[in-house]
Amino acid sequence: MEGEEFYGAAYKGSKQFKQQEVKTVNATGFGAAADDYMERGIDLNEHLVRNKPATYFFRMKGDAMREAGIFDNDVLIVDRSLKLVSGKVIVAVLNGELLVRRFHKNFSSAFLIPENSRYKAINLAEFSDFTMWGVVTYVIHPLSP
Repeated sequence: MEGEEFYGAAYKGSKQFKQQEVKTVNATGFGAAADDYMERGIDLNEHLVRNKPATYFFRMKGDAMREAGIFDNDVLIVDRSLKLVSGKVIVAVLNGELLVRRFHKNFSSAFLIPENSRYKAINLAEFSDFTMWGVVTYVIHPLSP
């Protein structure tokens, strides 16, 4: 396979550098003495993203999952490579519309369950156009509105 090149994702993370290898300079041109003891910063991509090519970020609209701790305007981290398992919160495409619900499957049927008593469960047997888009792995939201 001579001449072939492999192109991966552009973002490689920051694991290849230790904090001591990152040069810092202040106004005088010398690094601070404490730089020798500084810890490496936290890269949220390394902690929250398991499969980079299959991971997407969504902005939640609505309050259907409020009791699950997912609020309006939260950022959802969605992994498309995970399997559809009963009990997981998923992003579903139902008749062309994106929904965030908890997937529940029993012996005879499957449902999309909201985590808000104002909404009804959706029986998937009633719809012909259902696709699981991805599984929600993390939710990011501010502590105060």
